Amino acid sequence: MDTGVVAEMSLQQQFRSEGFFVARQLLLPAEVKEIGDAFTAAAANGPVPGLSAPVADAGATDPLARWPRIMHPHRHMESPLGPLTRRYLFDQRVKALLWQFLGKEAWAVNSMFYFKPPGARGQELHQDNFYLRVRPGTCLAAWIAIDDCDAENGALQVVPGSQNMQTVCPEKADQTRSFTAAFVRPPAPLKPMVVDMQAGDALFFNGQIIHGSGPNTSPHRFRRALIFHYIPAGSTELGEFYSALDFSGTAVGGIRLAVGGGPCGDEFAIQGPH
Repeated sequence: MDTGVVAEMSLQQQFRSEGFFVARQLLLPAEVKEIGDAFTAAAANGPVPGLSAPVADAGATDPLARWPRIMHPHRHMESPLGPLTRRYLFDQRVKALLWQFLGKEAWAVNSMFYFKPPGARGQELHQDNFYLRVRPGTCLAAWIAIDDCDAENGALQVVPGSQNMQTVCPEKADQTRSFTAAFVRPPAPLKPMVVDMQAGDALFFNGQIIHGSGPNTSPHRFRRALIFHYIPAGSTELGEFYSALDFSGTAVGGIRLAVGGGPCGDEFAIQGPH
């Protein structure tokens, strides 16, 4: 059998078995610098009008009031961040890995940039498909490290073994540690694992796996990340805050809107992208 076919089957099986995969040094150092410099420059004078997503409970001294995440930059072609984001959203290296993980074409539905400055809260454990509401199946994230990250500056954590779980209805998070309100408690004996990454590494994970991050306790290190979400081609349902593009950048039609509160009831209806 062709060794390329064997390698592809092995990677797909690994991803399905573990629910995540770290592509080490997917981006070159110059590319990482270009992304980091562009987003940091855009927010040099504070939140970016029309792109930044204010944190509702962030007081004046909260680092996230100064450095909130940027949402859907790929939609803003009037900004220099738009074309830059799309270049990596539709990157052929990402596309090739998505094909191996899914065994089929992927559609892009979301982009985000997190700054996570020193002293910032993390994001409590959660499942992405609780928000994206993809059917059938689930979504898939590509989380690209722009800075080296570890436990100190709030690296991402995943819960191995949770990738095949159904969507879990969340509890209330401790918002002194998390800027979001939802918390998914891993069932015993599953526990979160910190994923140490270097700038340029990309963590791919499926939308059911429980993941999150702790606060950035570093005195001086940011933990910036460029994040994309994709869905399998042929998906028929998607949450209201998302829209699909194929890898040519063309809008995909015919996807139904996921309405109501989903499997957790109307009290959990989502008010915006996570």
